[in-house]
Amino acid sequence: MKKYDLITIGGGSGGSGAANRAGEYGKKVAIIENWDIGGTCVNRGCVPKKVSWYAATIADAIEKYGPNYGFTAEDVHFNYQTFLEARDGYVGRSRTGYENNFNKNGIDLYRGHARFVSNHEIEINGECIYGEHIIIATGRRPRPLDVEGAELVEYSDDVFNWTELPQSVLFYGAGYIAVELAQVYNSLGVDTSLAFRYDRPLRSFDRMLTDNLMVAMESSGLGLHPYTHIDSFRRNQDGQIECLMNGQVCITVDKVVAGIGRVPNTEDLGLENTDVKLDEAGLVVVNDKHETDAAGVYAIGDVIDRPNLTPVAIRAGRQISEYLFNDAPTSAIEYDNIPTVIFSHPPIGTIGLTEEQAIEEYGEGNIKVYTNRFFSMYASAGGYREACDFKLVCLGEEEKIIGLHGIGQGVDEMIQGFGVAMKMGATKKDFDSVIAIHPTGAEEFVTMR
Repeated sequence: MKKYDLITIGGGSGGSGAANRAGEYGKKVAIIENWDIGGTCVNRGCVPKKVSWYAATIADAIEKYGPNYGFTAEDVHFNYQTFLEARDGYVGRSRTGYENNFNKNGIDLYRGHARFVSNHEIEINGECIYGEHIIIATGRRPRPLDVEGAELVEYSDDVFNWTELPQSVLFYGAGYIAVELAQVYNSLGVDTSLAFRYDRPLRSFDRMLTDNLMVAMESSGLGLHPYTHIDSFRRNQDGQIECLMNGQVCITVDKVVAGIGRVPNTEDLGLENTDVKLDEAGLVVVNDKHETDAAGVYAIGDVIDRPNLTPVAIRAGRQISEYLFNDAPTSAIEYDNIPTVIFSHPPIGTIGLTEEQAIEEYGEGNIKVYTNRFFSMYASAGGYREACDFKLVCLGEEEKIIGLHGIGQGVDEMIQGFGVAMKMGATKKDFDSVIAIHPTGAEEFVTMR
């Protein structure tokens, strides 16, 4: 039986981060992966989505801003096949980069489904291997929609396999996946609708962000269907899908894509042969050090109840290897003040508590909120006046910044640096003391009154 210092089950962001760091320290490492190397992020998530977002951003620039900047483009044609070559080529190069790192760090890659035989033994393709330390990093997959006609429904994984654009599509869901993809395909010329169960999508985000996003989506021509309950789907004689919502046929489309959440990949891992515990949602139960109830077995990334973000999984995986193989004092990481971006149109950036969360936690009398609405120079000069809205949520007399939120062009690239400031305990006075960079959108965060 082969023995390893570390085995990671999953070759995505978290598992690869842990494995490569251990390999850099000369440890004997194995990765087990039954899907594409790079996991969801590289193959069906962050990477292809961001390239798609860029394409949609270019389309918006041509249509909304080009004419007022003197560019005439009356018959612009979007070649989807050319776009696919560029997008999928980038995905392929990213995947190859992962494999090259495995080779460089001497990591053994096993292709197939992993199953625990005991706390430290794993069966893969009929072979058993032993790991002194094991990390479960199996991620999640789209949650299936349970309604009549669900066999007609596709999911985010399927979208990135489309070989041609549909004429029309309905996205159903209120999370970032449904929002981002709906806006991408709307910008690329598809007749697109977005349906969700409550008054607005992204309900866990600050109300200022979602209210303004709703305005932007509606003005872009994206069809919005709030307070929607899906009853069923059926194929009509023309081959289209009729969507029965709230008791009536509300819309007929070529494709339906559900983005109603994701479920953990923890079934058939043989966890019943270990001391690892799952919660009611099927997530692996861990403590703040990412340790399961089985000594030497850890879990990270989307398969645990922590923020489902690629950089979070990478940081957790690397930290475990630093702890195990480089004398780091702990395998825990900090989960507060994680910068988050929604690649919507316009993009959203957020760090820390929403205004509502801050008031609930600290009391309204201890919270001061600063807001600013403005129109970027890009938008104002271009004639398409899309507003930007920024907010600072401050605590106590010193006005420590505990929440920072923005929606508007460029926010996605601004937010990282403000995350550093908040990690260091920045106050409103600290922001006020900074000399602004002009003319930029970022200066609005340090000039609020």
